[in-house]
Amino acid sequence: MAVVVVAVMVALAIFTATPVETVTVLPSADGHVGTVVVQRGEAQQVLHEAYATSRSGQTEVTRLSADEVQSTYGRALHALPALPATFLLYFVTGTDELTEESKLELNKVLTAMRARPLPDVLVIGHTDTVGDPAANDRLSAQRAETVKGFLAGIGIPVERIRTAGRGERELLVPTASNVDEPRNRRVEINVR
Repeated sequence: MAVVVVAVMVALAIFTATPVETVTVLPSADGHVGTVVVQRGEAQQVLHEAYATSRSGQTEVTRLSADEVQSTYGRALHALPALPATFLLYFVTGTDELTEESKLELNKVLTAMRARPLPDVLVIGHTDTVGDPAANDRLSAQRAETVKGFLAGIGIPVERIRTAGRGERELLVPTASNVDEPRNRRVEINVR
């Protein structure tokens, strides 16, 4: 899990040129809190609790309330872009047709995509190792284009969607040649 950290330079007073550096650790959406080590010269502070805050010039780590974080950083946090997301969809052997499970998952992906204004999307198609490598290259590219069509169909501008086919070169599950591995027949959708 990534640790969300807010670092802000705040003027001490209107007429002073000495900024105060503030580092605050925020929990992730699922509540996970990582650890941040703040090093200023010889002094080191470890922040490992939600809303733990380090300020330059202070030797003690303080803790802000969720309300204080919202009032202090709310506008900046709201302006941040959505975190990158990755989705996986799987295909029927030798085709660009989604599996039944992935057809259900596609609805979740499309809902998540609709919530992102102007996303940058990379769709990467993959195959398993069954068949000719050149044919697998073509099939992986076709899988990526098929998913691009779904995304364009919900209004994602096509110029914001890039596609690539990797064939059987980047296996999720390493296998020997001619092994039918369902998890390798996939499309990865990376959204920023």
